[in-house]
Amino acid sequence: VTLTAGVALAQTSGSGDGGSHHHPAHAGGGGDAAELVAAQNRIVGTVAVLCAACTSGFSGVYFERILKGSPRVTLWVRNIQMGLPSIVIAFLSIYIKDGAAVASKGFFQGYNPIVWTVVSVQAAGGLIVEVVVKY
Repeated sequence: VTLTAGVALAQTSGSGDGGSHHHPAHAGGGGDAAELVAAQNRIVGTVAVLCAACTSGFSGVYFERILKGSPRVTLWVRNIQMGLPSIVIAFLSIYIKDGAAVASKGFFQGYNPIVWTVVSVQAAGGLIVEVVVKY
C-alpha cells in the first residue's frame, strides 16, 4: 500500500519545474498541448500502478486459497498447474509477434548477460517464495 501511494504521489506531483520545458515546435503558446500530454502520461502511470497492485493482491489471495483448499496436492504440482496457462499465453504471444524471427534466428536471440541475470534472479525469487510458503 505504501509503495502504491508513493508511486501514485510521484506520478501526480509533476516535475516541479513549472512547465518550463516546452517542445521547440510549440513555442509561442503551445504549452497547453505539452501539459495535456504530461497529464495523460501521469494518469496512465497511476492507473497502471493501481492495476498492478490490485492484480498482485488478487493473485496472492488466490494462491493462498488454492494452497489451503486442496492439501492432497503438493506445492510443486500446484505451481505447475498455475504456471501452465502463463506458458501457453507466452508462447502464443511469441508466435504471433516474433514467430518469423524466432524461426530464423532461434529463441535465445538477443539474450545477453543482463537478460540471463534477470532470468536467474526471477527463478531464484520464485524458488525462495516456494520455500517461504512451504515452511
